[in-house]
Order: sequence, then C-alpha cells, then structure tokens
Amino acid sequence: MSEEQTFEQMLDASMKTIHTGDIVEGTVIDVKPGEAVLNIGYKADGVLTRQEYSADNSLDLTTVLQPGQKLEVKVVKLNDNDGQVVLSYRRMAQERSNRAIEEAYNNHTVLRAPVTQVLTGGLCAVVEGIRIFIPASLVSDSYEKDLSHYLGQEIEFVITEFNPKRRRYIGDRRQLIAAAKEEAAKKLFETLKEGDVIEGTVKNVTDFGAFVDLGGADGLLHISEMGWGRVGNPKKIYKSGQKVRVFVKEINGKKIALSTKFPDENPWVAAATKYSVGSIVTGRVARLADFGAFVELEPGVDGLLHVSQISKERVEKPSDVLKVGDEVTAKIIDFNPENNRISLSVKALLADQERAKRNAERAEAEKNAAEADDDEAVTVDIAAVIARQKAEEEKNEQ
Repeated sequence: MSEEQTFEQMLDASMKTIHTGDIVEGTVIDVKPGEAVLNIGYKADGVLTRQEYSADNSLDLTTVLQPGQKLEVKVVKLNDNDGQVVLSYRRMAQERSNRAIEEAYNNHTVLRAPVTQVLTGGLCAVVEGIRIFIPASLVSDSYEKDLSHYLGQEIEFVITEFNPKRRRYIGDRRQLIAAAKEEAAKKLFETLKEGDVIEGTVKNVTDFGAFVDLGGADGLLHISEMGWGRVGNPKKIYKSGQKVRVFVKEINGKKIALSTKFPDENPWVAAATKYSVGSIVTGRVARLADFGAFVELEPGVDGLLHVSQISKERVEKPSDVLKVGDEVTAKIIDFNPENNRISLSVKALLADQERAKRNAERAEAEKNAAEADDDEAVTVDIAAVIARQKAEEEKNEQ
C-alpha cells in the first residue's frame, strides 16, 4: 500500500501545479462543435466550451480549433463535476487586452485602428478586441455634422478614460489633431513672410471672405482682396476644399491676411494710358447705388457714372433709367490714379455730340452761303441758322 502511495506521489510530482486564475498553455487533443479538450500538463485535462472561447454562441469550434494546436487559456475552475479543469480563452484574451489598453492609457500611447461603427454620438474602433468609443466632440478639432465618411477609415487616437469594470474605454482624436496643427503652425511661421506666394486650400467661406488652410495655420482672404474688381458674393467664387494661389499681404501675430490681387496683374497700371480724360468708353453696369452707377470697363476697372451725369434731364435714382448689365457709352471726365477712380459722363458725351452736330450744320450753311450769289434771302437764312444755334447753346449752358 505504501508503494502505491509513493507511486501516486511521484505521479503528482511529475505534473505541474496550477491555480485558479493562472494562464497556461495547452494542446488541443479533441474538438467538438460545442467544446474542446486540452492537455495542460496537469493530472486532469482542461475543457474549453464555446461560450468561454468566443462571444459568438453560434460558433462551431471545429472551424477554429484542431487537434495538436497550441493555445493559451485561463484556468477558471480546477475541478468541474467530471473532474476536469474549466478553461477560458475569452477571459484570458479580455484580460490581456485590458492590460494592453491600460498600458496605452498610462503611457499616453497613440493607437491606430479602423472605425468599425458610426453612431449618433461618435465613432467606435476595436483595439485588442476591446471596443473604444470616441465621442463626436473628440473626433476632430472642428464640428462635423456627418461622421459617416469615417466608417472603415483607420484613425489615430489616445485613451483618455479607462474603466474596465464599467467597460468604459474613451478615445480622443482631437488632441492629436490639435498637437499636429500646433507643430505645423510653428514650422510655418518660422519660414512664412509677407510677400510670399503660396498655395492653400479653402477651408470655409463666409459673406466677408474665405479662410484658407496654408498647411499649419489659416489665413483670411478678405472679400476686398479677392480681385481688382468688386466681388459680390465670395460663395459664388470659392468652395470648401478648393485649391487657391494667394500671396501673404500681412502677418500680425498669429493672423495672416491673404490676397489674390497680384501686383503684376493690376489692371490699373495701364489704365492711365487706356483711359485718359476725354476718351469715349463703353462698358456694362456692374452695380447701382443711390449716388450713381458703377460701369465695368474691363475686369478690375470700374468707372463711376454719377447720377447727375447720367442724362441731360434730371434723374432721381440711377435705377430709374439703368439696370445691372446695361451697356453704357460715356465720356471720361476725370481720372484719379492715386485712388484708382474714373469719372464718367453720358451728359458730357451728349453735349459733345450736339455741339458737333451744330458745328456741322453751321459749316454746311456757311458753305452754301459762299457758293450762292450775294442774295439777300440766302443771307437771311444763314443769319437765322446762326441765331438759332446760338440760342440753343445758351439754353444748354444754362
């Protein structure tokens, strides 16, 4: 009897000692759809059920396990009713994942994973089998109404809340974006200077201008700097995501003023020779004001047709006789190169035309008088024509 006890003691000694909660390596020796048996080097074999392998209750274990396969598992119970050790792969994987996520949380490690779900309140990504929730407010540094484009996209984030007991794992992507932008802005301001020509991307368009992403900082392209001519609505010219070539007009601290009014494209440079005082020009009404109409002579060059110069007759409002798009021919009566201003007059043009007509009539009358005999009736006619013309001139001058 003592020899038998010695033999049992020797057998026990040859087996490893395990405890509940230990992580052990086993070899699959038998697999059925609902459970698998593993040799774990203990005096009893271990049993791994479908529920302790996966959260999928319909999983057939024969599709994922096979005899001879090595597998790390957790000891849940040393002896079930059949004398076998109860094992769990699922709990072991969960604890290992928790440790990995906890380490990432403590070390502020940047994690990278694809978005598996888009919810009303944010995004979900799976890391080490653990579902990480990223609230909508922490997805980006700017508000995004629609997050659907993130589905399947691989994103980076850090863990900002770790609570395995409540299964609460919160990720933050916004702070990474903010940090990257801060670094990019630092590099940008180290090299950027006034006068630089740079390509940017339109980020947002407002009624007063467009904000352009320069690759580290945003610059403002004000409506007044969008062209040499008047810009009515910036939203009709620029769209979000559009590439635009600009030059840096001014840097004031962190504020960058941009412009597309390149000096070498300034139409006013040649305007002095093209639009001299006394010239007759034709353009289209670009906009109306209470005091007059602005006539576009060429892109970027407008002339002001004051309300008092629209007609010989009195005009109360320019809109009474003109509308945007109307073609207007007028005379340039003033040119101010310092302020880029051209003054137009239809009234002066009409007066010139009438004066030319009268002069032509007078010249014709004088010609007829020279060719005719010294006839009293002819002389009377010439005198009448001249008198009539003088009366009209005096009336117009008044």
